[in-house]
Amino acid sequence: MEPGGRPGAEAIKQKGWIGAHRFLILRRVSQLAILGLFLAGPWLGIWIVEGNLASSLTLGVLPLSDPLVLLQVFASGHLPASAALIGALIVLIFYLLVGGRVYCSWVCPINIVTDLAEWLRRRLHIKGGANFSDKTRYWLLGAILLVAAVAGSVAWELVNPVSMVYRGLVFGMGLAWGVVVAVFLLDLFIGRRAWCGHLCPVGAFYGLLGEGAVLRVAAVRRERCDDCMDCFAVCPEHQVIKPALKGADKGVGPVILSGHCTNCGRCIDVCGRDVFAFSTRYSNHSRLVVPGANQKSEVSS
Repeated sequence: MEPGGRPGAEAIKQKGWIGAHRFLILRRVSQLAILGLFLAGPWLGIWIVEGNLASSLTLGVLPLSDPLVLLQVFASGHLPASAALIGALIVLIFYLLVGGRVYCSWVCPINIVTDLAEWLRRRLHIKGGANFSDKTRYWLLGAILLVAAVAGSVAWELVNPVSMVYRGLVFGMGLAWGVVVAVFLLDLFIGRRAWCGHLCPVGAFYGLLGEGAVLRVAAVRRERCDDCMDCFAVCPEHQVIKPALKGADKGVGPVILSGHCTNCGRCIDVCGRDVFAFSTRYSNHSRLVVPGANQKSEVSS
């Protein structure tokens, strides 16, 4: 990225606006479609999905439950229903395959709010801000489980911004507006990606799930990298990129293995040299065929 320039300018020139924003578009479609499915019942009387992201029933048959909510239920000293256990297992398997923090970038409606704050930070040239420890979110994750044990209830869901937004859209936003605005202002003025990247205990939990996920982003053409830093500028967890991009001389493969990676595709979109692509965690140990590439590249860790 040239001084004073915006990330992705070269990508737009090379791939066009849609090509340089394809995963952003897909993420917004995914987030709004999921939100729409939950709201179609109470708003329109079309009950495709009943419930919310914490616990739902699709088409009256498929139960889905948030594993973190289930952990809180266990911590509170209660036994969940069998349908909740089955639903949590289904969700658990899904995120173990595609990456836990896919929840953060492709499902969570709060991501739209934090992305808007980040977009404004860049446009308004807001620099710096508070530095949060990467461990803070894990302390908060432990705290909500402790509160559940002490209170004997799933207390976190009362103040979870995601749950509050869903309740607010059905019954009236009220206090939920205050929470949404607080998250927005936190990210805009206090610290970059403060909520999703440093504080959210839900993101911390799904990050732990993502440590062993199969679907990964990989720097499959890292030899093309010209150090423009666009990928670092847009990545919500920029620390995950360097090992895949710069670790060749240390025997580190091109696959981003960190559970913090949200598989959002921002680095793929923003790179005008097509350095990144979706792959699997096993690509570090096998011959990798890159779609659209003219040749195969031998990749080894």
